[in-house]
Amino acid sequence: MRADLPITVTHEVRDRCLCLHLQRAARAIGRRFDEALRPVGLTHGQYSLLVSLNRPEPPRVGELAHFLAMDRTTITANLKPLERRGLLKMHPDPEDKRSRRIALTDQGRDLLVHAVPIWRNTHNDVDQVLGRVDPTPLKADLMALSFGE
Repeated sequence: MRADLPITVTHEVRDRCLCLHLQRAARAIGRRFDEALRPVGLTHGQYSLLVSLNRPEPPRVGELAHFLAMDRTTITANLKPLERRGLLKMHPDPEDKRSRRIALTDQGRDLLVHAVPIWRNTHNDVDQVLGRVDPTPLKADLMALSFGE
């Protein structure tokens, strides 16, 4: 052990670091939802992406990236396998040909119809683990960390 990096630093990070605790929690909850959604052939990330497309107007890639707090390159990479499966369709934005819009296909909607009850049941289980009557403050804190709101 070095005197300028004592074990107390490790303990401080272990006990205080929000980044560490959020990453661990995100991985644990991600595994839980991945396992639950496996029967419908989705990961939790793919489910979130598909659900975010369930809106009256197909979003632009940039809008989707902002909503999911991901960069455009990552969004595009995640869209491609879902497009190959026929779950979504990308097309040029009629108002701006440089931009693309993403829409659910009927096949994507059909898959979500099967996935939503699985998500609900899994989310109910997570709510039980958290033991909170009202998760609103936790969600507000997470939104503030995500979007500075």
